[in-house]
Amino acid sequence: MNASAVLKEYIREELMNGSNGELDEAENLLAAGIIDSLGILRLVSFVEEKFGIEVPDEDVTIDNFQSVKSMSDYVASQS
Repeated sequence: MNASAVLKEYIREELMNGSNGELDEAENLLAAGIIDSLGILRLVSFVEEKFGIEVPDEDVTIDNFQSVKSMSDYVASQS
């Protein structure tokens, strides 16, 4: 499973309460109300654990964590 699919599954299960709703990779998850600041922290923790990378505080930005695509791109850049 690629990073995008793993992230989508986690977001649906953990942050969307198991919803099977459509989740577009480019959708701004903050603007859509799917995640909030606590959700971003949960995502950072998940990314660190699942992909074995450390996310420094300065990388926890809206640009890196606003959409599935931006998170996938970030994970790829750290691998």
